[in-house]
Amino acid sequence: MAAFRGITRALTQRSLLSNPSATLLQNHHPAQFISYRGIASKLFIGGLSFYTTEQSLSEAFSQFGQVVEATIISDRASDRSKGFGFVTFASEDEAQKAITEMNGKVLNGRVIYVETAKPTRSRYRDEMPIARGPPESMDLGL
Repeated sequence: MAAFRGITRALTQRSLLSNPSATLLQNHHPAQFISYRGIASKLFIGGLSFYTTEQSLSEAFSQFGQVVEATIISDRASDRSKGFGFVTFASEDEAQKAITEMNGKVLNGRVIYVETAKPTRSRYRDEMPIARGPPESMDLGL
């Protein structure tokens, strides 16, 4: 089994050396590849109408450059839009142009707010989660 992994790894490295971009694009979604390279720019879009779709969001922002991905965040229980989403552009310049042009504009009857997306934070702020129940080392003296 280890020999098979070694052969596979060697073949993959050879194909990467001969045509690196083709192999990477075949195995990964374009949004993953661009964000991995660090050239994509993700924008936060707030104040969206509940009737805005990912398609209409992508179309509205595509006039400023290549939209790699447009996502609207939905409530898990009701599957209804939470009123915000994200648009990922292929370059920083395109994203900055979209921020200046679309921030404060009306989209589907609502004023939208556009800004650079902030990186996601850890749910527990790099700390251990709060334990439930008594600690394991607690001696009750019973």
